[in-house]
Amino acid sequence: MKKIQLEILGLSSSQSQSGSFALILGEKTGNRRLPIIIGMFEAQSIAIQIEKINPNRPLTHDLFKSFAEQVHVAILEVMISDLKEGVFYSKIVCSDGATTFELDARPSDAIAIGLRFGVPIYTVESVLSEAGIILSDLDENAEDTDDEDEDEDDEDTGGPARPEPTAPREPSGQVPLEELTKMLSQALEREDYEKAAKIRDELNKRNP
Repeated sequence: MKKIQLEILGLSSSQSQSGSFALILGEKTGNRRLPIIIGMFEAQSIAIQIEKINPNRPLTHDLFKSFAEQVHVAILEVMISDLKEGVFYSKIVCSDGATTFELDARPSDAIAIGLRFGVPIYTVESVLSEAGIILSDLDENAEDTDDEDEDEDDEDTGGPARPEPTAPREPSGQVPLEELTKMLSQALEREDYEKAAKIRDELNKRNP
């Protein structure tokens, strides 16, 4: 099983789910992005560690680190190992010096703990193939969309603003795949990774 290393690119607040955030992971040697929706507490814990802020009292993930150090358990890596029905699964790979073992964890907890130990974050090709977003292909679509928008702006005569057109739909009521792809590129251009993740999931349903 080939491991693919990831890096944290950022956190953005959810616009539709109160108290949720989108954690953006990027392929370290590639151009794919992996958005994961996480809770507020986990997002705060990750942000605190990234910014090297020392809270007055230890958070749960700080407590885990202290406990592991006291019992002489080292964290080796974090692995986002699977994706089932839209839910990500991960493991924390540990060692007590004699044996190596794995702990099941939510990706948000695993990453928050992994950051505290300074260990790498990995995933596998099957996860990136299913849930990753390839930027290179979508950047071209985004540029085409921007050019179209500029042409429309040139035609503006100063009249009242035109309402934003709704996405065209097929007779079945579904948005066409071509339009979904365009919407995905626009969401990425705006860095609206939460919406991009939802569109990605819909595209995956259409192309099993």
